[in-house]
Amino acid sequence: MRSHQWCWWLSGLIVLLDQVTKHLAEAFLQMHQPVAILPSFNLMLTYNTGAAFSFLREAGGWQRWFFLSLSIAVSIGLIVWLTRLKPEEKRLALALALVLGGAIGNLIDRTWLGHVIDFIQLYYQNWYWPTFNIADSAITVGAVLLVLDSLHSKDANSIDRSQNS
Repeated sequence: MRSHQWCWWLSGLIVLLDQVTKHLAEAFLQMHQPVAILPSFNLMLTYNTGAAFSFLREAGGWQRWFFLSLSIAVSIGLIVWLTRLKPEEKRLALALALVLGGAIGNLIDRTWLGHVIDFIQLYYQNWYWPTFNIADSAITVGAVLLVLDSLHSKDANSIDRSQNS
């Protein structure tokens, strides 16, 4: 556990950046009014009562408690997983720390507000990606790293098995 102490700092930094940027978005942006930053990149304040891509957004309110419970369970699972990692599992530790920070960032919103604050909007011509936030970005990058780590460890196990034969 001590070898991955930096993970707790990284998760905390993600939570801090996520909450500060959400506070700034609420302070300076008008709901559903895009502010052009760069071509194909706007800032636009929205609230999401659902999950990723507004899944179950209009489910009637029960989804708040479902996603809150799920976020707590996932966060506890990630914490336990992080504490059990071996020192050499750095990429996996990074992935878990990113997902944990993002999960806690969105958990804070759901707990206090009943919705998640989103404000980053990417688009191409008339095609718009669902609006997201820093926590969502950390979760996405962490998930990609988890997949890469899984693929890498499968490759390493295949090589080890073939050398032992």
